Amino acid sequence: MLGLLIELFFSFFKVGIFGFGGGYAMLALLEHEIVKNQGWMKIAELVDVIALAEMTPGPVAINSATFIGYQVAGLYGSVIATAGVIFPSLLIIMPASKIIMQHYGSERLNNVLEGIRPSIIALISLAAFVIGQSSIIDWKSALLAAGCLPLLIFTRLNPLVLIGLGAVAGILLYS
Repeated sequence: MLGLLIELFFSFFKVGIFGFGGGYAMLALLEHEIVKNQGWMKIAELVDVIALAEMTPGPVAINSATFIGYQVAGLYGSVIATAGVIFPSLLIIMPASKIIMQHYGSERLNNVLEGIRPSIIALISLAAFVIGQSSIIDWKSALLAAGCLPLLIFTRLNPLVLIGLGAVAGILLYS
């Protein structure tokens, strides 16, 4: 059990340390580490975890780590995975915040951020693609996704309302 907890910590540590851009950018890293490297879940299970993590209060990456850790190794796994994904931020942000504040507004820091932003978009796009592949499984799910996207783009509909509507549509379409 100790070996599993150590693996869990370092798997989520890797996700946390390379997860620039927050939770959504981490999704591609989660998929790579949890599904491909460790084999702890199938992609469909990870998508379900992400959906649950999205519906619960708090950051999606931390909620996902908590859920996955619990599924892999129970309560201890939950605590260890959550600590693993948070720990890199603590190690990086403390010294980095001092440096960033000293150079805030400088051309060099702006150039660094300009280079990071497109990389984050690529990570989020990859996560959307991977999740989409396992979530859009038939014409019904394609129709739901196609209907939800314009609602998010062109209205101020609360995402929680959209999730609720999706749940109702799922009951109606798949029952």
